[in-house]
Amino acid sequence: MSEQNIPYKIYLHEHEMPKQWYNMRADMKHKPAPLLNPGTLKPMTEEELSGVFCTELAKQELDDSTPYIDIPEEILKFYKMYRPSPLVRAYCLEEKLQTPAKIYYKFEGNNTSGSHKLNSAIAQAYYAKQQGLKGVTTETGAGQWGTALSMACSYFDLDCRVYMVKVSYEQKPFRREVMRTYGASVTPSPSETTEVGRRILAEHPGTTGSLGCAISEAVEAAVGTEGYRYVLGSVLNQVLLHQSVIGLETKAAMDKYEITPDIIIGCAGGGSNLGGLISPFMGEKLRGERDYRFIAVEPASCPSFTRGKFAYDFCDTGKVCPLAKMYTLGSGFIPSANHAGGLRYHGMSSVLSQLYADGMMEARAVEQTAVFDAAEQFARVEGILPAPESSHAIRAAIDEALKCRETGEEKTILFGLTGTGYFDMVAYEKYHNGEMADYIPTDEELKPGFASLPGIE
Repeated sequence: MSEQNIPYKIYLHEHEMPKQWYNMRADMKHKPAPLLNPGTLKPMTEEELSGVFCTELAKQELDDSTPYIDIPEEILKFYKMYRPSPLVRAYCLEEKLQTPAKIYYKFEGNNTSGSHKLNSAIAQAYYAKQQGLKGVTTETGAGQWGTALSMACSYFDLDCRVYMVKVSYEQKPFRREVMRTYGASVTPSPSETTEVGRRILAEHPGTTGSLGCAISEAVEAAVGTEGYRYVLGSVLNQVLLHQSVIGLETKAAMDKYEITPDIIIGCAGGGSNLGGLISPFMGEKLRGERDYRFIAVEPASCPSFTRGKFAYDFCDTGKVCPLAKMYTLGSGFIPSANHAGGLRYHGMSSVLSQLYADGMMEARAVEQTAVFDAAEQFARVEGILPAPESSHAIRAAIDEALKCRETGEEKTILFGLTGTGYFDMVAYEKYHNGEMADYIPTDEELKPGFASLPGIE
């Protein structure tokens, strides 16, 4: 199709929206290693997982053979409030960079939560409601997941209890207030409200917290409260499954206009948006139908892919959750209180970790001042203020486009714009005031986290 016929924004019609989620694991030759019970070190069963997660979500977590899973009608109905989301050709950015590359981004910030997290939040809330639960507990880092879950729980009239990483609770008060507006209770983590929180505070006085800490508290609260289950916004197989709606829509839009991406880029913290964006494209690569170059971009301050170890590790600091085999910095790793947003988890999705180990994708770590430089460039020409997380992908997309300018190659670049940064203005302020530093942990600083690995093969 002629380039002149490709619109600035490509929208699918409602009837073109995916009716099924895609499960990448079904096409993986090497399946992700199973979750292990922290007590027995045996693979977790559906019954055991159902004590923590909703029963249907436990089934989805363990299913590595069903390629497509129907999206329930009530979830589709909710999706239609903000989906399909636009695929945007970044014409203005291309012109600014003077690059022959064609740049596209899938924009997931066009809902009140401001991010892609709502795609899985509504699914998890739906299954909790179907099971007859009273409410759910969760953790949140920068606050996008907590915001999305509070919206979803409000929709289904469920109680929502959020443990928010303390540094984000303090840096992002308005995100906290959006959660409270939707009826959620928000507790800075680690807190004195749980046994594991009190233990972490005793061991690390004055800690700014981590997602691992918040997960431990949320799980303890769920397991100890009748009628509640725990839900998680990233990392898990079930979350990548729900987020596949991003990639499925993207591929449908690109196929509609006969566009084939050469490079697909996503920011990587736990893996939810990256896994969702790449899913159908990675499926083609796994089946040998087409090749793509995938790039995961993570913060240099929390480099689980690029400097972590591929090993079994606890998913939480309190070591009460199942163990997952993943690229990890160790469950005891406490990231610096920087502005990497929600990309500060110590590990990475088991699915993405296995794909990375198998050489199916690349990873790179970027420093935060370079990330905010890219965010500002993008905002000035594309008219969207991007979230700090998304800006990691923008940084890599700009770098790849500049390489094309040097070589003259007309590559097509696709990246995920996971959400907006309007609640992240403290970070932008520090960048503009020259107060933002590039923190990169030394090998010595990473040693304690690696020492905490359980050493399970």
